[in-house]
Amino acid sequence: MKILHLDSNHPLLLSQLNNLGFTNHEDYTSSKSEIEAKISEYDGMIIRSRFSIDKTFLDAAKNLKFIGRVGAGLENIDCDYAEKKGIHLISAPEGNRNAVGEHALGMLLSLFNKLNKADKEVRQGKWLREENRGLELDGKTIGLIGYGNMGKAFAKKLKGFDVNVLCYDIKTDVGDANAKQVILEELKAKADVLSLHIPQTDLTLNMINSDFINGFKNPFWLINTARGKSVVTQDLVSALKSGKILGAGLDVLEYEKSSFENLFSSGAMPVAFQYLIAAENVLLSPHVAGWTVESNIKLSQTIVDKIKAKFC
Repeated sequence: MKILHLDSNHPLLLSQLNNLGFTNHEDYTSSKSEIEAKISEYDGMIIRSRFSIDKTFLDAAKNLKFIGRVGAGLENIDCDYAEKKGIHLISAPEGNRNAVGEHALGMLLSLFNKLNKADKEVRQGKWLREENRGLELDGKTIGLIGYGNMGKAFAKKLKGFDVNVLCYDIKTDVGDANAKQVILEELKAKADVLSLHIPQTDLTLNMINSDFINGFKNPFWLINTARGKSVVTQDLVSALKSGKILGAGLDVLEYEKSSFENLFSSGAMPVAFQYLIAAENVLLSPHVAGWTVESNIKLSQTIVDKIKAKFC
C-alpha cells in the first residue's frame, strides 16, 4: 500500500510504516489542487491540518482506503462522505489528551494565582503582594463540557484537589469516578469554572455566546483548550467587562485559520482580540495545549498502531 504524507510528523511515523511494508511518499509543499491530481495513486493519506478534505478531493481519491489525522479532531475532513466511500478515518486523541489536561490545569492555576500578571510586574521592579493575592482551587466546582478523551484527562488531573467536578456531554453514561455527569442546567447552576473539551461541529459552533454565558448562576472562569470557534469572542469580551466571566485561559481563538498554523485569515486585528491581549485576567497560548515533546511522539505512535491494527 502506498501512503502520501502531507504534513511533517515525528520520524517514527515514517520509520515504523516503512518497517511494516508500506511505501511512503512525502509532499509538504504542493497545493491542494496538485495533491488532488495525484491522490488516486495512493491507498492511504496522513495529514494534520494543511487543508480541508472535501467531496471533490475525495472523489479524486479513487483508491483511498484510509485517512490518518495526526491530531484529535477530524473537522477538516468531510467525514460522512468519506465513510460513504468506504474510507476508514483514523485520529489520535489518545496521543495528546494528557498534554491537554496538563495545559488546562496550568492555565487555571496561573489565572487563579495571577502568575502572568505578577511575573510581568516583578520584571518591571514592582513588588505588589496584595494586588496579586490569589485564589485556591480547593472548594470550587469545575464544570466540563465534553467528556471524551480530553475532558477525562483534565478531570484526572483534578483528582489531587478538593474540588467538585461535573461534566456534561451529548452522550449518556460517560461520567466516572473523576466527574459526575449532569444536565447542562445543573452545570450552569453550580460551576465556578467552565472548561471546554468539545470538537468543532454544527452543535458547538458559536456555542459559548451571550445567552449561554448569562445562563450561568454565578460568575465563572473560562478555560478553552478545544476549538476557538466554539466561543463568540465579542460576547466573551462583553462578559469579561461585566464580570460575568472572571477570567479566561484561551489556547484557541475564533480567528484561527483552519490550518491552525496562523492566527488571522487577514492582516486586521479584531477589536475584541485587542481587548484580550490587554486584559490582565486573560491568559493566551497559540494552540499548543496538545503540542508537547511527548505528545509529538504519542500522536504518531497512535496513528501507526491504528493503521497496523486495521491493515496489517
